[in-house]
Amino acid sequence: MSANQDSAMVTPAATCVDGAVGVDKKQWFVAVVNHNTEKVSAEKLMKQGYECYVATQKETKVWRNGKRVQADRVVINSTIFIYCTEKERRTVVSYPYIFRFLTNRASASSESGRSVAVIPDLEIKKLKFMLGSSDTPVEMVDRCYGKGDKVRIVRGGLRGMEGEVLVSNNGKSELLVHFDMLGSAKCAINLVDVEPVD
Repeated sequence: MSANQDSAMVTPAATCVDGAVGVDKKQWFVAVVNHNTEKVSAEKLMKQGYECYVATQKETKVWRNGKRVQADRVVINSTIFIYCTEKERRTVVSYPYIFRFLTNRASASSESGRSVAVIPDLEIKKLKFMLGSSDTPVEMVDRCYGKGDKVRIVRGGLRGMEGEVLVSNNGKSELLVHFDMLGSAKCAINLVDVEPVD
């Protein structure tokens, strides 16, 4: 066979290696940086070959003299989303302008601490779409639980306890647990420690 016939019979290998043994999968991690350095830090990382995303939204600013200027407003302060492997993340965390990576507060802690937060691709795509398409300013808020929402505690001594959210007179959140014969009991909770009950 000639060289041309050999090359025609060979099919190229797939370039996608997600899930292959021994090959790290790239994921979106959340890096914490100095306030007002999000864009500069992302540019430094991009120059080194990393894919980064800073959550910004275009907005029109009006100066005192009436001049209108389009500017990118950072929506999530002090954060950069970095698409990299775990090995690359361990290198990036040593850079002087990266403070740390966010951890998953909902995960159980081990001797080495909590696991690093990984943002699914779909959530990044939704965030990019929302920031790029919204006609009104987008604001990030924590998950909102309202009075009467059914929740389950996921951390601490009361893990597994279910009840409903109350808001006390001083504005703090409390968990109300109903007992059939005894009435109800309540205690203060941190809304970070709860999940909704379906």
